[in-house]
Amino acid sequence: MTATMVTHRKHRLRADASRNRERIVAAAREALVEHGPDIPLDEIARRAGVGNATLYRNFADRRDLLRTIVLSVMERTTQQAQAALAEEPDGFAALQRFVHRAADERIGALCPLLSGAFEADDPELLAVRDHLTRAAGAVVAAAHRSGRLRADVALGDVMVMISQLTRPLPGTGCFDIDQFVHRHLQLFLDGLRAPGRSALPGTPTTLEDLQRKS
Repeated sequence: MTATMVTHRKHRLRADASRNRERIVAAAREALVEHGPDIPLDEIARRAGVGNATLYRNFADRRDLLRTIVLSVMERTTQQAQAALAEEPDGFAALQRFVHRAADERIGALCPLLSGAFEADDPELLAVRDHLTRAAGAVVAAAHRSGRLRADVALGDVMVMISQLTRPLPGTGCFDIDQFVHRHLQLFLDGLRAPGRSALPGTPTTLEDLQRKS
């Protein structure tokens, strides 16, 4: 076998390993949304179309896999916020696009994982969360500047809404409510439009408010 053939084989093996890892993460995210974090890892491997050995070669244990899912979803949601802001014609259109794309990432199902599942000072998780906060905050700020987002709504309000409307209802599978999620999100977005038709109780919710209460 020539050196070129060896190099090509190494590249192919790395590409195969990367695809396997991506399939495992995608399958695990869907399984987690449907059945929660206690779903057997064997079932995740089956859904991903890989052997158990491949799963354990990529992830040391369940905690490692769940952490990777959380990081992946937050990174993808950050990218969605950045793309919406860069590509939409105005701030409120960017907000609408971001909300619907964030819903597709199923971020509501991650909330139970983020509550006590990982170290509060995990530097990588903190960094990814900060990137998402800045990107989503920029979208909300642009929507305010457009004059189409009511002034008494803040980023925390938007994130609570996305989280609540994308979290599976108790006793139901995720796919039972998927058909309603975007419909209800659009109803909520219509309620965010300025001018508001009624006064909201309390004060605008920031992410700092949510983090203090979590």
